[in-house]
Amino acid sequence: MAKMMTFLLEAALLACFVATIQTKVYGRCELAHVLKKNGMDRYEGYSLSDWICMAFYESGFDTETIDWHKGGTKDYGIFHINSGRWCKDNGTLSKVICGVACSDLLNPDLEDDIACVKKIVKDPAGMAAWHQWEKHCEDQELSKWVKGCKV
Repeated sequence: MAKMMTFLLEAALLACFVATIQTKVYGRCELAHVLKKNGMDRYEGYSLSDWICMAFYESGFDTETIDWHKGGTKDYGIFHINSGRWCKDNGTLSKVICGVACSDLLNPDLEDDIACVKKIVKDPAGMAAWHQWEKHCEDQELSKWVKGCKV
């Protein structure tokens, strides 16, 4: 029994260690370079500054962010992708338009996140799908978000 308890404790500690390694808070310019590399500059008419501003106000550039909503859905990752329509989590019945598990949006690899936001922004609402973008970024001077980033 003692060996089993030791094993479980070690497994739990290892899981915490691995989860800690997965956490990433991007820098502003670092995110600008990743977005540009993935074709987001002028994608559907939105600038890199729009995307960076939105990500800042949605998540603070933190890939592990999760926000819960009263209706039971959650927003996941650096772009706060919602489980009610775009990604699949265990607690909501979603259409899973992005074809990705919500938990896959919580790691530093933004490839699946970017593929999903490309689908979201094609929705009729465009970037207005992100309320923080509407509130803080829409119709604002956004050049400061890429200033000094060499993108």
